[in-house]
Amino acid sequence: MKTFGLVVNMEKKGVREIAAEIVNWLEGKGREVLISENEAGPLGLTGNAVPQSEMVDRAGCVIVLGGDGTLLRTARKVAGQGTPIFGVNLGNLGFLTEIDTPDLFASLEKVMNGQCYVEERMMLEACIYRRDEMVERLVSLNDAVITKGAFARLIHLEAFVNGDYVNTYRSDGLIVSTPTGSTAYSLSAGGPLVTPAFDSILLTPICPHSLWARPLVIAPDSEVKVSVLSGRGDVTLTMDGQLGFSLRQYDYVIIRRSATRARFLRLKSRSFFELLRKKLRTEGDINGVQGPGQRG
Repeated sequence: MKTFGLVVNMEKKGVREIAAEIVNWLEGKGREVLISENEAGPLGLTGNAVPQSEMVDRAGCVIVLGGDGTLLRTARKVAGQGTPIFGVNLGNLGFLTEIDTPDLFASLEKVMNGQCYVEERMMLEACIYRRDEMVERLVSLNDAVITKGAFARLIHLEAFVNGDYVNTYRSDGLIVSTPTGSTAYSLSAGGPLVTPAFDSILLTPICPHSLWARPLVIAPDSEVKVSVLSGRGDVTLTMDGQLGFSLRQYDYVIIRRSATRARFLRLKSRSFFELLRKKLRTEGDINGVQGPGQRG
């Protein structure tokens, strides 16, 4: 791999120094490093500045310095070109990133030598319709969430799957997520954990005012339609917790699997269950007791 892109979360402590070290190290190995113009200036690396579209097109992979939020933003930007992402965790949980900073340069050496593989993750596409005319199209890696605003009143959302009526949710909202997103907001709302290799779509109501309104797991090729019946209060569609669109009464959102997929560079086969134990901890960890498989 000869050309690398670099995406940086400028709010992370010490990120400027780490970015400069990466550029110097890679260029010392005869590699080219490209940084989007809006980030290269604040980093003091204007010699590496190119338009973002050029970085995505030319880079063999994009190194992301940040946390899961930075990686989600980058995934939405580069997925259309199929450019793989290599995540370096500078955040807290780091569910999606591949490595932590102590392993940075040893890991980059393996990437340069092709000692890695590409893991693909499904994404979602959400199309918003107003008076039966599409007014916006957005994509996400984790989830599409329709929620109420600041007022403490329930909203009414009518949901269909492949044209079949599912439920009218009287709730704080509805989460439609990918398996990747099953460890995010959906998990906090009581949704199931789904291994990322199993393409599927999850529907998780948020605090529903109905005992039988439970999370659903549906086929990945399903089409989900959610209509906004509420006429009072703010209702918003949020993608990955980062992109928002204000919805009106009788707007509806069509959510389906995106034609594009996020691609991540991995150095070794990652056990989903090992990752869960490491990142979310087990009950045994919390109580100071070794869990199964940890004894001895």
